[in-house]
Amino acid sequence: MHRTDLILLHPPSVFKFRELPLFYGPVSDVVPSSSIFEIYPIGFLTISQYLHKHGLSVRIVNLALKMLQDRNFDPEPFIAKLRPVAFGIDLHWLPHVDGSLSLAELCKKLHPDVPVILGGLSSTYYHEEIMRDYPFVDFVMCGDSTEEPVRQLIEAIKTGRGYEQVPNLVWRDANGTVVVNDRSFQPETMDYIDFDYPHLMKMVLKYLDPSGYIPFKYWLSYPVTAVFTCRGCNHNCGTCGGSISAFNKVCLRTKACFRSPELVAHDIKRISEYTGAPVIVLGDLLMAGREHADRFLDAMKTYRVRNEVCLEFFTPPPAEFLQKVADSIRTFNVEMSPESHDINVRKMFGKNYDNKALEDMIETLLSVGCKRIDLFFMVGLPNQTYDSVMETVKYCGSLLDRFDLKTAKGQILPLIAPLAPFIDPGSVIFENPEKYGYTFFYKTLAEHRKAMLMPSWKYALNYETKWMNRDEIVRATYDGALGLLNVKEKYGAISQKTAAKVRNHLERAVALNAKIKDLSSIDDSLREEIFSLNTLDLVCDKHELDWPIKGWKLNVFKLAKLLMQNSHNGNGNGSCQGQMTAVPVLATEKERLFK
Repeated sequence: MHRTDLILLHPPSVFKFRELPLFYGPVSDVVPSSSIFEIYPIGFLTISQYLHKHGLSVRIVNLALKMLQDRNFDPEPFIAKLRPVAFGIDLHWLPHVDGSLSLAELCKKLHPDVPVILGGLSSTYYHEEIMRDYPFVDFVMCGDSTEEPVRQLIEAIKTGRGYEQVPNLVWRDANGTVVVNDRSFQPETMDYIDFDYPHLMKMVLKYLDPSGYIPFKYWLSYPVTAVFTCRGCNHNCGTCGGSISAFNKVCLRTKACFRSPELVAHDIKRISEYTGAPVIVLGDLLMAGREHADRFLDAMKTYRVRNEVCLEFFTPPPAEFLQKVADSIRTFNVEMSPESHDINVRKMFGKNYDNKALEDMIETLLSVGCKRIDLFFMVGLPNQTYDSVMETVKYCGSLLDRFDLKTAKGQILPLIAPLAPFIDPGSVIFENPEKYGYTFFYKTLAEHRKAMLMPSWKYALNYETKWMNRDEIVRATYDGALGLLNVKEKYGAISQKTAAKVRNHLERAVALNAKIKDLSSIDDSLREEIFSLNTLDLVCDKHELDWPIKGWKLNVFKLAKLLMQNSHNGNGNGSCQGQMTAVPVLATEKERLFK
């Protein structure tokens, strides 16, 4: 039987999350995934497509989702049956440190002769520690754009030739000496890769594994997608591992690289052929310049997709640009992260605009027909006190009062969450904590792994500030969330039923947090409450962030055509029989998708 060349495995943040009573807290309430962060990196998609285009076979397995959906699913026998040329595991976002290392060790235990590759920003940052202390990891692939280096590595593994010429690779020679190859693959554009979501659907049919490819738990009922405009960033937000200084340090990238705006628009058009769900455009369109952004809007105007399109901006755009957005995209929403109402806090964090600019943007957006404006505020910022967080809540109330929901054409949705569990390695604050008033409890990879196994998210926080210790950060988070909940209920931004539900969750979380001192303090009743609260939204209703789906969740006719084409072409080993058996396998999934 033909061996799969590369199997990409996505782990849960904590590998034994189903067994260990660890209270994760409100770390995932404002993102689509659950608290074990089951969304796999978009790099899995681009690597799979790129290698497939070059004649190599790739399978994606969202192991985190399989473990989350089925408590009886045992990853060990599942992995034991796999027979790849190599395993690839992401250690991109640092909270995955325990899951990634545990999974790598399990793969090596079950398949001692199969190479294990780690990749992602965190594994790039910690590549020396990984190769020194974790012998079950054979390779670390460094950088933000590794499609071509991974292809070269898989070819080298298959042919048995040396690894000296594989760019961006960290490996061990025959004597066990760690070798760090030149970080020479630094593409200046993203146009060499594809964001072809139908490719994932084809792979589902090939491997008969729907749950292996689903991005997050609720994706079947809300199949939101994203397109990327860039890798890297030209901004320098204090805690962000994707900032310009972090990418310079970690990936040796001095400036962001961009995808052609026409290709980004085409990515959205392609997605719209298969789903009516929202599409998020990741990265500020204006970061590459006005001409670049205008080209995107010109292309979008010709497509006129029905999907809700969400744009993010890092600074308030000019009013006439927002008018052009409205003229070019049928239905659009905007996300922005002011972080704090206090411009001194915001400026120290790395954002240099005042509240007038923010409010002028909101006014313009509502006047041109933006459907919703999501405003993200954070707890744990430099120069931020408990009282400052409470003032941020009041500021949100003033925005809802000024832009009356009953008269506005769109909606303002303020959200507040903690910087948790970790401030990113490579960020300016992580690298210069004293300058920004921070103290870090954990710095190494091993220390962060232990932090992820702490009994409560309070003890997992890798920092405190000179304005708030960890207890105060937790209190400000819960009190700020409760205050904002009351504000949104008052102005009708959420229903009384939703407010009552989230208020109950908050009260339970506060009570639970007060009882957890260490693992020895957790009895059976606390254990049960921890597992219960870990499944709930704590600081807001996650579905507040959902945008409407226009028409079909997925286009049944397009999928049927894709199924027939894939069946005709075969499943990659000369047989089409396996493709036809995908129909009953996917039947229950279709019932949920096409309602």
